[in-house]
Amino acid sequence: MTPLPTASETARGIALMLLAILCFTAMDAAAKGLIQRYPVPQVVWARFLGQVLIVGLILRGAVFAALRTRYPVQHLIRSACQLGATGCFFASLPHIGLAEATALTDLNPVFITLGAALFLGEKLGPRRIAGVIAAMIGAMIVIRPGAAVFTPAALLPLCAALFYTANALYTRHLGPRESHWTPMLLAALFGTLATSTLQPFVWQPVAMADLPIFVLIGILGTAAQLCLIRAFTVAEAGAVAPFAYVGILFATGWGIVLYDEWPDLPTLIGALVIVAAGVYVWHRETKGRQPQPTE
Repeated sequence: MTPLPTASETARGIALMLLAILCFTAMDAAAKGLIQRYPVPQVVWARFLGQVLIVGLILRGAVFAALRTRYPVQHLIRSACQLGATGCFFASLPHIGLAEATALTDLNPVFITLGAALFLGEKLGPRRIAGVIAAMIGAMIVIRPGAAVFTPAALLPLCAALFYTANALYTRHLGPRESHWTPMLLAALFGTLATSTLQPFVWQPVAMADLPIFVLIGILGTAAQLCLIRAFTVAEAGAVAPFAYVGILFATGWGIVLYDEWPDLPTLIGALVIVAAGVYVWHRETKGRQPQPTE
């Protein structure tokens, strides 16, 4: 039986999760600026290429060992889902604010709960169903279908959340079977190769002033992935998962500081509903796993 993490390990896991979310939202904020001047496939390509190069430098002689896998089909699907999540989220950024896009993408923890029940055989009780429904209500408040603010681009973060959910379920399935470097490297290679086929059709010369931002996106994306993996390694998932919702606050801050994007009241209310639903589902899961006291 795996020993429970100590208090210091849990605190370190929480700190790593917060750092991962900070890096993810900073990457998204930087990408939003670049996408105003460059095609989305070019920015996505830079994100995955940066991860390939950085992970390659870290592993060096162990790269080929990390590429070996007994589950090539599962990794292919997982990698495609990760590319889909990144592509859909980045494609939404020219059209909606960072806070709105992040709030809608943060439906993924609730989707993961539902997906785990449907595909991994985990229990789905009435309270979890209520959490899923509440989160969808929050998403509808943010999107506001039928209102003047609604655009089809608002559906892209929802697609990103669905892709991320599938990616997470495959990661959960493969995680105990292989080194974490294998999915990290294979997904980055898949994303780089897939988007490389589009570059002859979309490529725009990169201005020297923008080159550091392209490099920064690769660094931030890789750092975020590494911190996320370490967070779930040193601490229990249930202890660190709720802190992912801090991303809505970080994204709101980046949007205000960098792009003067102030979320309106319905967006804030919808985001709070999504966060509350996710934390509620997490609370019920962790409470259900706690041992009952004996007399």
